[in-house]
Amino acid sequence: KQPGFFDVEERLARLSGLGDQLEAFSRTVDFEVFRPDLEQALAYSDGSKGGRPPFDPVLMFKILVIQTLNNLSDERTEYLINDRLSFMRFLGLGLSDRVPDAKTLWLFRERLTQAGAIEGLFNRFDTTLRSAGYLPMSGQILDATLVAAPKQRNTNAEKADLRAGRIPEDWQDKRAKLSHKDRHARWTLKFTKAKRQDDGTIPSTDLAIPFFGYKWKATDAAASDGARLREGLLDKTNTASSVWADTAYRSKANEDFMEKQGFVSKVQRKKPHLKPMPRHIQRSNAGKSVIRSRVEHVFADQKSQTGIFIWTVGITRATMRIGLANIVYNMRRFLFLERLNASA
Repeated sequence: KQPGFFDVEERLARLSGLGDQLEAFSRTVDFEVFRPDLEQALAYSDGSKGGRPPFDPVLMFKILVIQTLNNLSDERTEYLINDRLSFMRFLGLGLSDRVPDAKTLWLFRERLTQAGAIEGLFNRFDTTLRSAGYLPMSGQILDATLVAAPKQRNTNAEKADLRAGRIPEDWQDKRAKLSHKDRHARWTLKFTKAKRQDDGTIPSTDLAIPFFGYKWKATDAAASDGARLREGLLDKTNTASSVWADTAYRSKANEDFMEKQGFVSKVQRKKPHLKPMPRHIQRSNAGKSVIRSRVEHVFADQKSQTGIFIWTVGITRATMRIGLANIVYNMRRFLFLERLNASA
């Protein structure tokens, strides 16, 4: 059958009818707001020296959004942009337009990474949310989640050097090996509640699972959760002063910090050493947990959507990957709230 002139338009209309999430992104999110931050971070030349002009930075950033939404490698992203009409429509590309290849995408993301652009891009969209009337209210919840990274096979001597912040001597003259070694991710133990056995009994000890990777801020997985509270995590623009968190954030330093900064601590209390937990503290913790646990849904949603796994090497690139996941989550949440308000 010879293709008709309007076949592509009809297929796109069909995709719209089936519910194209990327089309909803295009309608709701003004991606042009990111252009100033992208251009500043990329610092491309003016083209006076010739050469092929770079791809539009907003187009490239939208490709990163596609990649994050679908947990795609650079090579798979290139293939699917060429293959899928919905991707091409979102990017504003026609069938005859040139598509960035995997190497171009890697270089674009790397340039943003080395420029430390992700925080500015996150703040830019945060401003968009506030301008649309979505303000942080009712307090804030703190928690940490672990993000896996490829496991390293290092000797004990190499591990000792890494913990001390040194590059192992055997790596220094081997650039290829050094580029594939993650010197920032760390091992930690992830504790989880023991599950009920088939006979109905519950083991007396919880499970401790070795874990290698990063935490969501991003820090290495072994970093203390509690110390992060005093490192700019709390938002003073929130219309309420309450702060909910689990016992990892309970310390005298944190309590004094929150009181000094005008926050009200709703951090759960720890069990006294070798003593039973007082009943009134149990009840208080239970009430706080109902609110605090809601943050787990955010982490679960991000991981299920992006299948987050840090394939990159080093904390700088991990920060970029995690930052993109946070921006895309906020975009999806923005879409949800806008649909909710439209139907109200």
